Amino acid sequence: MYKYAIEIFYSDEDEGYIAVVPELADCSAFGESEEAALREIMTAMELWLETAEEEGEKTLPGKKKKEVSLQNAHLLY
Repeated sequence: MYKYAIEIFYSDEDEGYIAVVPELADCSAFGESEEAALREIMTAMELWLETAEEEGEKTLPGKKKKEVSLQNAHLLY
């Protein structure tokens, strides 16, 4: 499994937080809080990678990881 950078920012237009994974085309999620956006993008990223694998798409490898846990996630301000 690999890990990817996640960017989270506030959108005035959407009145909430947007999370994106720049290395995965069009992989994004919305949340009413930063934490909610992070939870949603973790699900979106997992589904994005599963779909890419099923369809034989090549993905950027990211960096090797052992496990992703929201308990270990840190938000930068």
